[in-house]
Amino acid sequence: MTVDPAPRRTYSYLGPAGTFTEAALGQVAEARDQVWRPVRNVGEALTDVVEGRSDAAMIAIENSIDGGVSTAQDALATMPGLRIVGEYLVPVNFVLVGRPGTRLEDVSLVAAHPVAYAQCLQWLSAHLPEHAHLPAASNVASAVGIVDGDSAAQAAIAPPGILEHYDLELLASDIGDNRNAVTRFVLVSRTVAPPAPTGADKTSLIAELPDDHPGALLELLEQFSTRGINLSLIESRPIGDALGRYRFVIDADGHIEDERMADALLGLRRFSPKVIYLGSYPRADRAIVHYPDRYSDDVFVEARDWLRALISGEPEA
Repeated sequence: MTVDPAPRRTYSYLGPAGTFTEAALGQVAEARDQVWRPVRNVGEALTDVVEGRSDAAMIAIENSIDGGVSTAQDALATMPGLRIVGEYLVPVNFVLVGRPGTRLEDVSLVAAHPVAYAQCLQWLSAHLPEHAHLPAASNVASAVGIVDGDSAAQAAIAPPGILEHYDLELLASDIGDNRNAVTRFVLVSRTVAPPAPTGADKTSLIAELPDDHPGALLELLEQFSTRGINLSLIESRPIGDALGRYRFVIDADGHIEDERMADALLGLRRFSPKVIYLGSYPRADRAIVHYPDRYSDDVFVEARDWLRALISGEPEA
């Protein structure tokens, strides 16, 4: 009897081949030997997942130089039915390349993905102070446009591996402003139950304030601080319906199945008119989340049991 092989899974990522996003996807064990689908932008990658063309998508969500990736944050805030199931870190370095024969002094227009451009701005200001920036869809697309002759730029910021795939002139190496630069990527699937807690987890969500009044943001943050939960990221993004209206993108240390996190989410749900739970997943650095003993699961369970006993009229011990 012949057993049919399991169907291959499809993963969308910001292409073409050779991007940092592809390097992040290469860290996903279950994605190896599966179908990798290059796309042109974050919205397309997530739409693939929502509409079933892909099982998951790898997207950049934050980098150590430029902060949160706003296009990814806004997409996650406005596209329902998505869940973050993992995060991955990729060290980031860049080279400046041009067509064969190009010299650095010939460069006045530089093609680059906006995030890459921000991470090389100091080097560019020092070595090409009069340059202009031509935004590109990805770090590889910036160089491919030069190769194909579709780009007006004389040079492009790209990953070092680009030189292995295309005939390009290396104009400068290690042009990133921070040698310790890292980009954080997340793997996004359709809505599923979160993986089991590991003790080294992160919970991501988006919340809106009920109204604009003094202390409103403090009240939101207190939902976490009063339960001993550290926030590793909080960024504001405009909702877009009026000036002064913002949503907050939050990464909190811990898992939704932790008693303190569950209690915080309940409090946040009571406080905020809209909470989008993006997922609980293992941290990329696998760092164990530490917290004071007074915020352990046992303390929350005991407090609930104590209240239940009071309501039921049980005699106090």
